[in-house]
Amino acid sequence: MRFLITFSYDGSNFNGFEYQPDYRTIQGEMEKALSYINNRETKIIASGRTDKGVHAIFQTGHVDIYVQITEDKLKRALNSLLPNDIHVINTKIVKDDFHARYMVLEKEYKYKLNMGEYNPILRNYVYQFNKKLNILKMVEGSRYLIGTHDFKAFTPNKDKRNSYTREIKSIDIEEENDLLTFTFRGTGFIKYQIRNMVGLLIQVGLEKKEPIEVLKILESKNRSNGFRTAHPEGLYLTDVVY
Repeated sequence: MRFLITFSYDGSNFNGFEYQPDYRTIQGEMEKALSYINNRETKIIASGRTDKGVHAIFQTGHVDIYVQITEDKLKRALNSLLPNDIHVINTKIVKDDFHARYMVLEKEYKYKLNMGEYNPILRNYVYQFNKKLNILKMVEGSRYLIGTHDFKAFTPNKDKRNSYTREIKSIDIEEENDLLTFTFRGTGFIKYQIRNMVGLLIQVGLEKKEPIEVLKILESKNRSNGFRTAHPEGLYLTDVVY
């Protein structure tokens, strides 16, 4: 049977999602638990990978289970075996041709940034930027990123692929008590794309770049444009839509 598994994790103490033999990863821990239940080596195919230090409130993946087990029992068995920084929210039997990555219609990510006093308690969960930003200018700059574009300027130079085109459906930036929350919804995102977009918008918020420069950088398709990748700890995968 093929199961769709919905799970969350605190990425602070993982070396990213993707399995690496010499490091602690989310995929490694998930597959260890799944293999024990399934009585054979078992792979999980996730909706996508997250980087070192990035969190997920709502991640999904599919897995093939060859022992007789109910949805509820699989959830309970996984949570009894997984470390306490990963939690399975739901398990659901799906069709055998379901694919957790290729069938994604839309994803949502949130990025959290603290403009106020440094908070050591939240240092692994909110980017401690600790400077005021011009939010109106950031909102203006973000509008140039909405739509279908080639986002090569927001990916690492060493990242080589056939297409860098993605569609961003919406970007919202909200502030409450010095906590800035960016919400990105789109059909999919490339490695580091969101953190690079946030990094550029921070430069706009600092008034070191004008909002129109977001469009110029987007159209340049060149990553070497004088802005830093935002820290990973503020980023969360928050929704996956099929």
